[in-house]
Amino acid sequence: MTLVSSKEFATKPEKYYSLAVNEQVVIKRGKNLFHLMCTNGRHKNEYDEVLEPDEDFYCAITKEELLKGIHEDLEKFFATK
Repeated sequence: MTLVSSKEFATKPEKYYSLAVNEQVVIKRGKNLFHLMCTNGRHKNEYDEVLEPDEDFYCAITKEELLKGIHEDLEKFFATK
């Protein structure tokens, strides 16, 4: 594993891209760590496939719509008790 500062990475990105093909490269910026990973086919698994949204995705409601509906249902429930 190679740990590099963001400043060093910015000055020599090609070097670290080449290293990432064969080893793990971690870029440190402040308290954050960023993992540079080469996905040229060797590391792919079944979860790497990018799926396109289907028609159900476009029919979904937002979080706000869901909460509004729950709030209305609770008001009706307690109003009848």
